[in-house]
Amino acid sequence: MMNDKQAVYQIKVQGKLDEKWSDWFSGLTVTCETVTLESNITTLTGPVVDQAALRGILDKIWDLNLTLISVNRIEIKDEP
Repeated sequence: MMNDKQAVYQIKVQGKLDEKWSDWFSGLTVTCETVTLESNITTLTGPVVDQAALRGILDKIWDLNLTLISVNRIEIKDEP
């Protein structure tokens, strides 16, 4: 469980966005992979300060009418 750290999320959507969208998505890293000639999946990855910020990102996905594939919280292991 993360206490004082921001949670890191990986959000996948159907469609193609390039890295220019990073600022609009609160600085998340934007990567796109081509699945088939007609299908792309964009992954947004990075720290999210709290649940309200996560909701804001999901609202932006809704505003762009993108299909949400998954939202995963990535556990970061503390270094010794």
